[in-house]
Amino acid sequence: MRERTTFNKRIGLVLSTVPRYSETFFRNKISGLQDKGFEVVLFVDYLDPTDYDFGCQVVAAPHFGGGLLTRIWYSFIALVQSLFMHPRRSYKLFALNKADGIHLQANIRQLILNQFFFSQNVDWLHFGFGMLAVTRENVAQAMGAKMAVSFRGYDLYLSPLKHPGCYDLLFKKTVRYHVLSEEMKQTLVDYTILPRNIQVITPAINTQFFKGHGLANANPVLQLITVGRLHWKKGLEYTLEALALLKAAGIAFHYTIIGAGSERERLVFAAHQLGLLDCISFTGKLPQEAVKWQLENASIYIQYSIQEGFCNAVLEAQAMGLLCVVSDAEGLQENVLHAETGWVVPKRQPQLLAKQLVQVVELSTVDKEVIRTRAIRRVRDAFNLDKQQAAFLAFYNR
Repeated sequence: MRERTTFNKRIGLVLSTVPRYSETFFRNKISGLQDKGFEVVLFVDYLDPTDYDFGCQVVAAPHFGGGLLTRIWYSFIALVQSLFMHPRRSYKLFALNKADGIHLQANIRQLILNQFFFSQNVDWLHFGFGMLAVTRENVAQAMGAKMAVSFRGYDLYLSPLKHPGCYDLLFKKTVRYHVLSEEMKQTLVDYTILPRNIQVITPAINTQFFKGHGLANANPVLQLITVGRLHWKKGLEYTLEALALLKAAGIAFHYTIIGAGSERERLVFAAHQLGLLDCISFTGKLPQEAVKWQLENASIYIQYSIQEGFCNAVLEAQAMGLLCVVSDAEGLQENVLHAETGWVVPKRQPQLLAKQLVQVVELSTVDKEVIRTRAIRRVRDAFNLDKQQAAFLAFYNR
């Protein structure tokens, strides 16, 4: 039986696409809100035919593909629909944009692209990533809804470098912000966002599924593992350089990298040049059950990212009882407590990473078990789904 909320709010969540099976954060959030009596409407820019049976109502942006004449025709239809089906909201969005200095052509374009929001009534319009709110800064107000924006790492630290000034208008608006770590909260404060408008809600994992057996791996060859996209921000090339130092020191290991991405060729070549191909497995992307199995058969988890909002994979590894060595990138130093639940190493310094890995290997069994037990307990108590769901209830009921 569902536990009903006091207000039974309707939440509009904005994403690029319907979250896939592996995107547990958004799937867990949606199901958690529904279990508490909220109604969730998912707004997406792109809709795959296989997404129609998703567990909540999905509203997709209109498609403007095809040739020039086709795009002009579809744009005209969308504009007419906006003006005649939602005249008040259309006028309000146009007026708000105009007051912000958005010129006529861009204003009409925003009206066309954002009219699909107007078919729904929501109490909150929550943009799942910062960049999804860009050119939509006034949509929530035009709908009579409160506005929320989540920053998850890349969008806060890298998007402003790629698109200078992209959040200038957003940061002037009345917005409730959700971030993953205290480090990210401070970054928003540095942008002059008031602390009371920012709430830290960390990622959470299914601690019943990712549950360690409490036993150290008995394989005589040290088993190392990383789970993540093969993207430059994951710092995998620095990890490989550190492992080359371990190999030179005579430490036998096997390193499993789970994930797919644009950097695979570069990383394979780096492993070749460093003489590591014989002790590395690139598995590609794996289903959750297979990831769990790989974690069960590993000893040390490495996440030596140069940028990282928080990282669910590190939580999963800790919950499984792995010893975790991570970089000090953003939220990782809150995810793992140095020398208490794992180890935090300054980023971009493979020599320091190698030194820390050697120190972990040389720890006594008792010391390893102390770290392992602390990590399992902390993840179970602080990063479970119930706690996260309660935090989002407070976020929307504020």
